Amino acid sequence: MARERLVSPELISKEEESFNRSLRPPTLAEYVGQRGVVDKLSIAIQAARKRGEPLEHALFYGPPGLGKTTLAYIIANEMGSRIVTSSGPALERTGDLLGILTNLGQGDVLFIDEIHRLPANVEEFLYPAMEDFRVDFVVDKGPFAKTIPYALKKFTLIGATTRAGSLSAPLRNRFGLFYHLDFYTPDELRQIILRSARILGAPIDEAGAAEIAARARGTPRIANRLLRRVRDYAEVKAAGQITAEVAREALRLEGVDEHGLDDLDRCFLSTIIRHYHGGPVGVEALSATLNEEVETLVDMVEPYLLQQGFISRTRLGRRANQPAYDLLQLPMPRGAVPTLWD
Repeated sequence: MARERLVSPELISKEEESFNRSLRPPTLAEYVGQRGVVDKLSIAIQAARKRGEPLEHALFYGPPGLGKTTLAYIIANEMGSRIVTSSGPALERTGDLLGILTNLGQGDVLFIDEIHRLPANVEEFLYPAMEDFRVDFVVDKGPFAKTIPYALKKFTLIGATTRAGSLSAPLRNRFGLFYHLDFYTPDELRQIILRSARILGAPIDEAGAAEIAARARGTPRIANRLLRRVRDYAEVKAAGQITAEVAREALRLEGVDEHGLDDLDRCFLSTIIRHYHGGPVGVEALSATLNEEVETLVDMVEPYLLQQGFISRTRLGRRANQPAYDLLQLPMPRGAVPTLWD
């Protein structure tokens, strides 16, 4: 079973989901970061409203925790529409989707998270709903089967996925708007933390917000989670005031270093260097050594380490790079530098 991590970009509890909902900006004007996406989306929304039409179907893709769900709620709010939410794994049968679609009103927004995990039969049932705003009821079976078309009210489907490559081409081609969400800069995260702190009534200065932002791995969800832990520490140890020193000490206690790495990240790097001499080493071997699931390492640990240059993926396996040796204060063996041709 995967351990719960403070720096995980995934939601770790229902309570956290409810907490994050209270911090979501309601409008594009209040949304921090993703400027290219926000500008294009603003134009699309204004054009749809002028025509009195629902927004085109939209797909948001990118790493978890970057604001795909938040943007779906903002779209519904900007369009003055109701939003209905579901997820790919929750829609197991066509009947599950049919009940949702037939209850959508004119201009409503249907948000499906993890849309790449829709079962094939449910996905195919969705095609005519997206294209022609109709679904087909099948009555009876065998030679007596009849198909009865049912007209739907025009709606907007918003899909979110962390794995755009896993979407089938027919589904992907039915979205009119495609938006990729990327990691946030430390300054953007600092602005998000200051806004969240205001909503929470937590006194924080610019340096304290910057200290948390530097450890948030480019992800607003992690930034807000770290802010909560720092706020708790400040209330007990620092009369509620969050400064840079308070943030550093609180996150040191939580095991999150200045690079945003936690114990599992450091164990991962240490294992490559100490047990496997810097690599290359296969992820299955690392999984067995660390007693962690392969999926946890591939989806939750490696992406950030790769992005920050701590490791490289090569044809023969994972290798540690110079920043990993510097972090652990170990000398890098001669000839250990990976190349593009490994």
